[in-house]
Amino acid sequence: MATSTATGFATSMAAVKTMMESSYSNSSQFRIICKPKRTFLVRRGGVTRCEVVSDNNNNRVSSLSALEQLKASGADRYTKEKSSIIVLGLSIHTTPVEMREKLAIPEAEWPRAIGELCGLNHIEEAGVLSTCNRMEIYVVALSWHRGVRELTEWMAKTSGIPASELRHHLFMLRDGDATQHLFEVSAGLDSLVLGEGQILAQVKQVIMSGEGVNGFGRNISGLFKHAITVGKRVRTETNIASGAVSVSSAAIELAIMKLPQNSSATARVSEERVEAIREEMRDIEIIYKPLTEMLACAGESDVVSTSTASETLLFTKENVETLPPVGSINGGSLLFVDISVPRNVGSCVSDVENTRVTCLQR
Repeated sequence: MATSTATGFATSMAAVKTMMESSYSNSSQFRIICKPKRTFLVRRGGVTRCEVVSDNNNNRVSSLSALEQLKASGADRYTKEKSSIIVLGLSIHTTPVEMREKLAIPEAEWPRAIGELCGLNHIEEAGVLSTCNRMEIYVVALSWHRGVRELTEWMAKTSGIPASELRHHLFMLRDGDATQHLFEVSAGLDSLVLGEGQILAQVKQVIMSGEGVNGFGRNISGLFKHAITVGKRVRTETNIASGAVSVSSAAIELAIMKLPQNSSATARVSEERVEAIREEMRDIEIIYKPLTEMLACAGESDVVSTSTASETLLFTKENVETLPPVGSINGGSLLFVDISVPRNVGSCVSDVENTRVTCLQR
């Protein structure tokens, strides 16, 4: 009888172990009530065995370990929060040029920036729009508030500007507001010159630069494609594009208005843009010279207008001081009009005698 009881007890313990292992895999909670100091042995049919009961009391010991519970709660936290489209950026309306030029990203560096952004913990997709008047980052973030924090820290690290200082100038829009903002940008409603067409080409370039780049996903790509459609429709169905069609042409027109007749102006543009400028300004003589003759041309001009993507200064105090004196046609002073970001004309150029620098930025 004793042998039978011992055998039955051992067999029952093996069954309990099997049931416990099964309970872990099924995420059910069980406890063994077989303890030596309490009456937990039950004799049924002549066999002594342990009972296993289901535990419905949350305050009792759980079969899940603390680590498993933490993992489960963490996963649940993220599954409850939907991904968001976010735009975080700086524009001419909110930020001085001194800060924007530190954050400007050349077009050739957009793919690298996308890769770095998508390497952040909560960023799934990214797109970069960096122009003379704005620097905006569009992302799909797993958690919008964590995404904003990571973007701000990335921008601070990239520019060397403390995050606390950046926050005074950054704007953040989310989901529908972010989408509407990009549509307005593409339509030219957020430009320095209302309706200017250059921004639409820059939005198109975001898609071209992002093709094949890991991280420029279907959500961000689709957003920019819709923005291009909106920009085209606005220009087709309204008169918003009438008048000055770009910031650079507006700057030249403004400079010409301030000059007497027979004055000359120098503008650095690509050779491909020369014919387009001639079409825009048919009543003005346009003479194209290569970049190697830039300083010589500046020495013969009353106004020098710059609008390039150069990351280094084209005109510094040292080389402007070597230019010949300007004639009296413009009051005896040489005027620089710089609308580039980063700037093409050093701020110290204005210290040169009979030289003025105008920056069409905030």
